[in-house]
Amino acid sequence: MAVTFNDLGSAAGLKKLDEYLLTRSYISGYQASKDDITVYAALSGAPSSSYVNVSRWYKHIDALLRISGVSEEGCGVTVEGFAPAEAVATPPAADSKAAAAEEDDDDVDLFGEETEEEKKAAEERAAAVKASGKKKESGKSSVLLDIKPWDDETDMKKLEEAVRSVQMEGLLWGASKLVPVGYGIKKLQIMMTIVDDLVSVDTLIEEHLTAEPINEYVQSCDIVAFNKI
Repeated sequence: MAVTFNDLGSAAGLKKLDEYLLTRSYISGYQASKDDITVYAALSGAPSSSYVNVSRWYKHIDALLRISGVSEEGCGVTVEGFAPAEAVATPPAADSKAAAAEEDDDDVDLFGEETEEEKKAAEERAAAVKASGKKKESGKSSVLLDIKPWDDETDMKKLEEAVRSVQMEGLLWGASKLVPVGYGIKKLQIMMTIVDDLVSVDTLIEEHLTAEPINEYVQSCDIVAFNKI
């Protein structure tokens, strides 16, 4: 069941979130998920320790993102005024055959030996999709990046402007926030939505975010979380 939170930048919004987390370890379910990442990114920074439950949850999610990342899907969460990832539209009725073919693919036993009947059925589905003349919609992913400056004298506003200046087909920048690292240094955490067939995150980092002229501000860039949408 989807959960909705309002105005997490206000005391009232944080109080409601604190009450919500009183009996919960995570935003939804029993494991950290994309729902936790969405709420975490919507907060401007670590909450006050007076919000005991939110503070406990925030520190836990922050630690997970630093160590291993989060891959669970979650049940869906909405934070009003915050949209970290572009929603995937429901395929039109005209694409029902292609959608049915995709659903059939999900039922295939990946660990079993493919029979002649399964091979024939797969070939027929592929031929039907090809004959329709319609391009299959590419998958999308939501990615959370950690971007670190050279030192505490780096202008973080210009760093973020430089990062967002990178534009390409299939790339959509989302919400961002500055997170303290230590010794007066802050890092930029920024979310982006990519079309998997059009954007390679590794290429984006190596050839754009850590290359000239952006490397004047950026010392390093790491993937914190990578989730399919």
